[in-house]
Amino acid sequence: MDDNATEETRFARLVSLACHDLRTPLATVVGFAHTLTRQGELEEPAARYVGMIAAAAEQLGELVDELSLGARIEAGRYDPVRREADTLELARAAARQLGEERVAVSGEGAAIETDVDATERSVAALAQCALRHGGLEQVGLEVRGAQLELSPVTKSSAPVLLGDELRDLGAAVAGIAIRAQGGSLELDGETLTIRLG
Repeated sequence: MDDNATEETRFARLVSLACHDLRTPLATVVGFAHTLTRQGELEEPAARYVGMIAAAAEQLGELVDELSLGARIEAGRYDPVRREADTLELARAAARQLGEERVAVSGEGAAIETDVDATERSVAALAQCALRHGGLEQVGLEVRGAQLELSPVTKSSAPVLLGDELRDLGAAVAGIAIRAQGGSLELDGETLTIRLG
């Protein structure tokens, strides 16, 4: 193994370790924020602020999970827990994460063996990226068996979705995770085809 590969693996393990260590204090913040919210004794604007803290802490948790997954894959330590899932249900789960009014799902699914959690997060991250970097209000996910077609993809979102421009952690890790499971991403015009392995 050359020195660059060793350093990359070492850095990926360092990132993975940092993600692990961040989970405990983050869980404490989320737990106490939810406890304060459930008690209902806070007056405004304190109640609103605690709600914002809880939402931001959960978002941080999701970012830590994405970073951890990417680091495990890059370090060669990703062992996907595969189970059977229907691709239409995976697309619907991703749409629920973002809001079904923002992601229109259609088509017919197929049964595949996949790391369900990583795949759902990946599909949601790609849809979120298309929305955010494309300046769109809604995208569509057309399910065609083991592949999903995400559209429209704008000129500004395409390089981010494909990982050519690293401006979106979720999309970058999504591409890595999909490829690590034998899938692929391919752009044709305004449609990103996500082949799930």
